[in-house]
Order: sequence, then structure tokens, then C-alpha cells
Amino acid sequence: MKRLFPAPLLSFSLWLLWLVLNLSLSPGNLLLGALLGFIAPLLMAPLRPLPVRIRRPGTIVRLILRVGVDVLVSNLQVARAVWTAKRRPPRSRFVHIPLDLRDAHGLAALSMITTVVPGTIWSELALDRSVLLLHVFDLGDEAQFIEHFKHTYERPLMEIFE
Repeated sequence: MKRLFPAPLLSFSLWLLWLVLNLSLSPGNLLLGALLGFIAPLLMAPLRPLPVRIRRPGTIVRLILRVGVDVLVSNLQVARAVWTAKRRPPRSRFVHIPLDLRDAHGLAALSMITTVVPGTIWSELALDRSVLLLHVFDLGDEAQFIEHFKHTYERPLMEIFE
């Protein structure tokens, strides 16, 4: 069964998405959506990464809540920095953050988190995955920012994935 449906949730989601995008439950759309949901995961199966092993699911909830709060706070900080830019220009900098996280899934999650939080941009990851280059819109104390980043995002991701 796993050979025919390597990702059953993905198959169902693609079928449902097809129906929602077409706004039709006609037999043709039902069949095309089912065909898409069946064929796409089969074709993409070789591209799927290694299976994920989640160590501490409770940490996921705390991390999601923390990221949500950081998104709200960072939005307000960036808005304030933009409004007061004439009086005090933002101190934009590139920051090199040493990483202890090596898991590919954890690094992917970390890149999504930095993309979602306003004021930070994932710029580059070293080939050996030991250093992350991050652009910060308005940086006060670099050492304090690095410690906050590692404690708030990297450490929970290490608990989840490693």
C-alpha cells in the first residue's frame, strides 16, 4: 500500500486543493483531482527527504507560540523603526551565528522561522552547516541577539529533531 500511496495525507490534500481551486464537484474534476493526488506523490517520492523523527512534540507547541509572539512583537518593532527612521536610522547588519543544529529538517524549520519573523532574513548557510549568515534590520547588541536566537529558536529545534 505504501508503494501506491507514499504520502496518503499529501494525496488527499492535493485532491481537496484541486476541488477547491476549481470550485466544482463535477465527476471530471473529482477524477482529475484524484489522478493528481495519486500521480504527484508517486513522481515526487524520490525527492522526499529522510523520514522525520520528532523527539519532543510538546516543544513544537511552545515553539509555535513563541514564534507567533515574536512575529507580532517584531512587526511592531519594524514598524516603529520605519516610522522613526529619519530621527534614528535602523542599524542593519549581517550577523554570523554559529550553529549546533545539524539536522536537515531542523535547519529547514529554522529557515522558515527566520523568514516569517519580520526584520530577519536568512542569507547564507555554510557548506558544513556550522555558521548561519543572517541579516537583521535593526540590531542593537549583536552578542545578545545571537544568544536570543540560539536560545529561542535553535535549542527547541534541536530538542525536536535531534
